[in-house]
Amino acid sequence: MNVGGIELEHPIMLASGIMGMSASSLIRIAHSGASAVVTKSVGLEPREGYPNPSFVSLDVGFLNAMGLPNPSVSVFSEEINSVREEGIVVIASIYGSCEEEFVKVATQLYPNAFELNLSCPHIKGYGAELGSDPERVEHIVASVKDVVDVPVWAKLTPNVADICEIGMAAQKGGADAVVAINTVRAMAIDIESGHPVLGNVIGGLSGKAIKPVGVRCVYELYKEVDIPIIGVGGI
Repeated sequence: MNVGGIELEHPIMLASGIMGMSASSLIRIAHSGASAVVTKSVGLEPREGYPNPSFVSLDVGFLNAMGLPNPSVSVFSEEINSVREEGIVVIASIYGSCEEEFVKVATQLYPNAFELNLSCPHIKGYGAELGSDPERVEHIVASVKDVVDVPVWAKLTPNVADICEIGMAAQKGGADAVVAINTVRAMAIDIESGHPVLGNVIGGLSGKAIKPVGVRCVYELYKEVDIPIIGVGGI
């Protein structure tokens, strides 16, 4: 079957996240039955991420503020190449602070497709800050499409008033698919100490609690966009 411009045996993939940080984990997930794997988001320069606690379990799911930790695109390209050598379909999740950064990252990787992280909810200057602006989304998608010859997906944030406006902007920019959704902006406070639980204070909520939000976003997008929609979140 064709999903967002690539051929897959079935539509179940590994979502971008902490299980996509190394070739060994991506290969293990693929051998466990995933038709494709999406990497952890990688950028132009190395990032250590936020201080711990950066990932906590809640009654309704998980709360994280990892801070986009990654070794940089120049290092991570070797991980992607190792996975592709195994015959596994790899989607590279990439981020940047502007069109130029997205382009620089994209031109250093050779995956089966790209997923543009326009939706991380807790990094100033990246992710959802860009993905909340339809004009910037359109230009970023178009810029990456101009320099790569594989499908480009735009991962959308639910933390906007109208996700369809963002989806239409991605489509106008030439996206081969939209991915909905990323985590929902959230936080938790320890009632004993009175302090926020996460080292970064605010993070993103994932898990069962956000599935209805994801379903709503996919439903709304389906009525507006003409490109494939890849549902993620709450599974």
